[in-house]
Order: sequence, then C-alpha cells, then structure tokens
Amino acid sequence: MDRNDRCYQNYIQILKEELKPAMGCTEPIAIAYAAAKARCVLGALPDRLLIEVSGNIIKNVKSVVVPHTGGLRGIPAAAAAGIVAGDADAELEVISHVSEAQVAETAAYLNRAEIEVRCAETPQIFDIRITACRGTDEAFVRIADYHTNIVCVRKNGETLFEKECVKEEAGLTDRSCLSIEGIVDFADSVDPDDVREVLTRQISFNLAIAKEGLRGDYGANIGKTILLHRENDINYRMRAYAAAASDARMGGCELPVVINSGSGNQGITASVPVIVFAEESGKSEEELLRALCVSNLVTTHLKTGIGRLSAYCGAVSAGAGAGAGIAYLKGGRFEMIAHTVVNAVAVTSGIICDGAKASCAAKIAAAVDAGLLGLAMYENGNQFFGGEGIVKKGVENTIATVGRLACVGMQQTDKEIIRLMMES
Repeated sequence: MDRNDRCYQNYIQILKEELKPAMGCTEPIAIAYAAAKARCVLGALPDRLLIEVSGNIIKNVKSVVVPHTGGLRGIPAAAAAGIVAGDADAELEVISHVSEAQVAETAAYLNRAEIEVRCAETPQIFDIRITACRGTDEAFVRIADYHTNIVCVRKNGETLFEKECVKEEAGLTDRSCLSIEGIVDFADSVDPDDVREVLTRQISFNLAIAKEGLRGDYGANIGKTILLHRENDINYRMRAYAAAASDARMGGCELPVVINSGSGNQGITASVPVIVFAEESGKSEEELLRALCVSNLVTTHLKTGIGRLSAYCGAVSAGAGAGAGIAYLKGGRFEMIAHTVVNAVAVTSGIICDGAKASCAAKIAAAVDAGLLGLAMYENGNQFFGGEGIVKKGVENTIATVGRLACVGMQQTDKEIIRLMMES
C-alpha cells in the first residue's frame, strides 16, 4: 500500500481516532465530561442536576468504580466528579488530575446536591443529556453517538451549539475501506514513524495498568487467578495480563488506558496479549508496531458493523484482533489472519455484554483464549467452514454476519439485559 494512497491515510487516521487515552471506564467518563461542560456553560457550581441517559449508558455505568472518587460508583458519582473536579477541555481525561480535596468535595457534593437520573426516551443507543441548574440559571449539554461527540449546548433556553444526530460513525473517518486483506497490506507497508506515537502510548499505558492489576487487589482478581502457578506459560500470561488490566480498570485504578472503538477493555484486549507475546518472542519495536496495527484495525473492523454499544460483548472482537496480531508476529499474513479471525468469532460470539463490571476481566480472558485457539487451529490444519452456524464463506462475509447478529439480531436481548439489570 502506497503511503500517498487514500486508504493508507484513512488507516492512519482511524488509528488516531480510535486509540485515545481515557481515565476509567469510558461511559462514566463521558458522563463526567458532559457534566464538566455543563458546569462550564453554567458558569457556576450547580445545585441541581438532571441526568438523562440511554439504557446502554445505564448498563455500563451502574457497577464500575469511577476513578478519583474514593471508590464511588454509578451515574450520580460520575456526574459529580465532572462537576467538582472535571477539566472540560480534556475530553476522556476529564478527571485525570484530581486533588484529595476534590475527592472529598465530590462526596460532599453528592450529599447536598439534588441529582435526578432518568432513562431517556431516545432512539440513540449512546445518549447523555445533562441539565445543570443554579437558581434560575440553567445549562444543557448533550453527547450522542460516541463518547466525545457533543451535539447540543444550551444556556437559559438559548442554543449555543447544535448539530444533527445521525449514524454512530458520523464525523469519523470512513471505515468502509477496512478489510482483513487491506489491514495486512497496510501493516506490511506502513512507515513506523506514522504510527509510533499513538502505538507506543498504547504500549506504555496498557502494559502499565496490566502490571498494576497483577500487583494490586482489584475486582475479582481474574488476572492473578489465571497466572497462579502458570507464570512460565506464555499462553496463560497473555490472558492473565489482559484480564489483570481490566481488573484494575473496572476496580477504579487511577491509571489511564488507551481505548479502541470507544472502550478501554477493547483497547486492553487488542493490545496487551500482543505486547506480552512480542516481548516473550524477542520481537523488535518495529515488528510490534506493525502487529499492533493489525490487532487494532481488525478490532475496529469487527466493531464497525456492531456499533459502539450492543448486547454483544466487545471483547470478542478485540480477542479476535489480538489473535490476528499474534498471527502476524508469527509470520502469518492474510490467510492465517483471516482464518484466525473466523475461528475466534465462531467460538465466542455468544458472549453477552451485561455492562461494565468485574466480570469483564473474565470475558476478556475467554476472548483472548478464543483468539489463541483460532490461531492454533489454523496452525494445525483445522478450521470452521462456511455454513457452520454463523460462519460464512470468506472472512469479510463472516464479519458482516457477526455485525448483523450483534447490531440487529440482539436488539431485544439488549433491552432485556437492561431490564434485568435495573431490577437488581
């Protein structure tokens, strides 16, 4: 692929758009971002908040610890952190720099402010609307479609900014150019300097939180459990490091993660196993960067047809991406990578997303295991064939089928999951 080719430039831009740093689980952080913007527009500390969010936001905020809040969970805590300590210009790093005094003030604000949370009547899967009031003054901020996409800002009834809510990927680089064959071609031909900054940041951030997850006591300690007595087995280490990073992230660890397709867990799953394998295998920095191009872009390609939020667990796509990246490091190219992806999604496409929480780490371990199994199947001359279940002939046809299953077929499943979660 030529460096001046439009597809080459699109792939570079997609990596820059998708691989962003974020502090904490991205849905509560998006709420904190909207709240920080609302306070900025209001020009004062609000004494009343109305938070209206779509069902999938409720699902992904309900059970995770919000960083820099002293262990608080849920939508009101995320909004309060943004109101009290948020940097409205920092997007998904909105609460990255919070003092101890601000942590205490967040808890105090939660106790004294009037905060109401409602499930929004909205066709958007991703929708956050915050109305912040003080006295007779009122500010309104809405984020829709993806985590940093502010679509409306109002103050005292006057519209300061507004744009149309359209499909989820509006405003982002066209993903229709993505294909497994194109991704492999890009990884082979990319100038490492074009991707070094964004990918070395991913390596640094995501490996750091994985190591912290193995050091600390977070969530259900899935990473530690996997690694117990298996420290010298690379297959277990790849799964354990990825799971441990999620243990820490879901448990409120105050370290940033580089995300993929709007999710820190997906960014972890797509990158950490590849990084661990490259280190074990003595691969060069350039080889690792090329493999991370594969794993990240395969993950994004799979997620494009699914959407940002779904009843379909995003770790499944990222686990397939990780398997593809490891296949690349082993010298595999289109055929090996295509079979790895198809084999992996054939195994784990039934995993549901029931919100962000401690068990995400276990799902990540399962997804990485499926990616490794998919690769091992190909290496041993085995595969799943078109017509078997949801597998179609050709990797792109299988990817399209998975997208349809997750985006269309699981809509009612998603609604039922949210109803069940709201009962608890």
